Amino acid sequence: MAFTGLLITEIFYSLQGETSLIGVPFVFIRLTGCNLRCTYCDSVYSFKGGKKMSFEEVMAEVKKYKVKHVLMTGGEPLLQRNTLEFIDLLKTEGYQVSVETHGEVSVEEASKKARIIMDIKTPGSGMSRGGYIKNFPFLKPTDEVKFVITSKDDYSWARDLVKSGTIPTEEILFSPAMLALNSPGKYEGMEPRTLADLIVGDQLPVRFQWQLHKLLWGADTKGV
Repeated sequence: MAFTGLLITEIFYSLQGETSLIGVPFVFIRLTGCNLRCTYCDSVYSFKGGKKMSFEEVMAEVKKYKVKHVLMTGGEPLLQRNTLEFIDLLKTEGYQVSVETHGEVSVEEASKKARIIMDIKTPGSGMSRGGYIKNFPFLKPTDEVKFVITSKDDYSWARDLVKSGTIPTEEILFSPAMLALNSPGKYEGMEPRTLADLIVGDQLPVRFQWQLHKLLWGADTKGV
């Protein structure tokens, strides 16, 4: 009999640190497993391990908190076969569901069910494979696209993609890469002020974001 559940790294309650809903209380469900190894990854601990939890167990954890927003993240949440079914369950319980995905797997079905936050991998990530292009047709205007900028070269690359007019979402997010002590690789850093100045100088129609949770609780804090 097939397992009806998810492989979970952690479930926690906190403030959303990014996106247009920054500062809003969320329950975060971090699923285990990812097929990418980005240089700036801050959740390396979610690559392996995890705990098998039934839908009932996961939902019981979610219901401990008085919140209407749930984020499915990872790792890469869309790699697990039961993720879409669990999103349906969350919606029947009245939750507003967001899915944070690296954009290298299809979002076709997930985008019909949830708000997608798609992280387009810049060259500085070491994982820029171009899979996001196939996902553009499935994104809704209310979804969001995110770029983590590690250098001026990354910025130029992302800027040109934004100016191409091919991104279908209303929200486009630019974040400066922030060092994580558990990073699997090294990368050229991007100062937040430098990134902000570049955006302003180019009058780029994007939202600058600086990860709120890391500012509040520290760059190396697990679980926020």
